[in-house]
Amino acid sequence: MIQAQPTYEPQAPAQMHCGRHRLRFGLRTLVMGVINMTPDSFSGDGLGDDVAAAVARAKVLAAAGADLLDVGGESTRPGSSPVPAGEQIRRTQPAIRAIAAEVDLPISIDTTHCKVAEAALEAGAAIINDISALRFDKDMVHLAAQRGTPVVLMHMQGTPQTMQQAPQYEDVVAEIGRFLKERMDWAVGTGVAPQNIILDPGIGFGKTLDHNVEILRRLQELKALGRPLLVGPSRKAMVRALVGQTDTTPQVVMGTAAAVALSIQNGADIVRVHDVAEMVPVVRVTDAIVRGWRPPA
Repeated sequence: MIQAQPTYEPQAPAQMHCGRHRLRFGLRTLVMGVINMTPDSFSGDGLGDDVAAAVARAKVLAAAGADLLDVGGESTRPGSSPVPAGEQIRRTQPAIRAIAAEVDLPISIDTTHCKVAEAALEAGAAIINDISALRFDKDMVHLAAQRGTPVVLMHMQGTPQTMQQAPQYEDVVAEIGRFLKERMDWAVGTGVAPQNIILDPGIGFGKTLDHNVEILRRLQELKALGRPLLVGPSRKAMVRALVGQTDTTPQVVMGTAAAVALSIQNGADIVRVHDVAEMVPVVRVTDAIVRGWRPPA
């Protein structure tokens, strides 16, 4: 089990401030919809730099029940090459500005570059989703601290270029827990408010199929860290392998649904998904069983 320091709250906070929005935890699971402003997304839904398509997708996701939107301009699939910050800004900043003007949902920027995050915040984003847990760009933590911006700290073994080259762990969940706690302690010590931290175990980032399955099975252990947990199993290689499909097929969507439901049962507070319309009913029914949630009267 992961032991948390007593300075952290034992339970996820009731709400998190994200600009003019609030994320409320504990009552139901929040759904994060993905908007990939890339030409090479692993999931086949990359929009490149098409701002109109990004706004249209954001409206579809919002209408389907998304609670927040995650915009990224760099593919981080296994073996992917880094995208320069300037190109990421070109892809994401206009899209975020246009989405923020049309859709009333909090927006996160999926990046490891401080300059990209800063441009996104100026355009209307309110959360930084950093797969490096603030390791790759030394200025990112200062931006988050100065702006009071919520950050997602994710576990990854290696880099996107190397992470799937025979990843190994003695105890994958314990090691993820120690890593996340160390990064959280460091971020708080550098000025990030502890109530602004979300943790992500990094499904598919430097893990084998068996590692990913074990993480989801033992996800509850990471709740000891006292922060909201974000889980992203959507269309991942784990799901594709288990259902025996390589493309985005109904079987992959159904497999994702199973992973989402069990993530919620085991403690997820946010699920990051591509297929929002399909996953929202899964989330709501699971929440009704696990959390006692009911639709508004």
